[in-house]
Amino acid sequence: QVQVMESGGGSVQSGGSLRLSCVVSGFTYANYYMAWFRQAPGKEREGVASIDSEGTTKYADSVKGRFDISQDNAKKTLYLQMNNLKPDDTAVYYCAATHSSTVQILTLTEADFNYWGQGTQVTVSS
Repeated sequence: QVQVMESGGGSVQSGGSLRLSCVVSGFTYANYYMAWFRQAPGKEREGVASIDSEGTTKYADSVKGRFDISQDNAKKTLYLQMNNLKPDDTAVYYCAATHSSTVQILTLTEADFNYWGQGTQVTVSS
């Protein structure tokens, strides 16, 4: 049974940092692309960053230079280091996974991912 579980959310002031973690089980981690998405109140869920098994990454323009996605394949754990946080980063952050055979290139498209965690809240105050 596939399980995806995020942790590390919280409340910080603008300019602060947080590190999210996502532990997965039930599949061979090295065969999957992983990603972080977020959904702010009243908005659609959007892709934040994704990574393949070789460490190639893709970021949304809004977080480039501030967020860093990484992983520990042995621990089946995905991370998102978020620096210089802004109030606009306030959202529920989701970890997602998709088998590498289902997509041709690294993606930030929600429909390309089929395993999801329940999300962790990140709140940034001004």
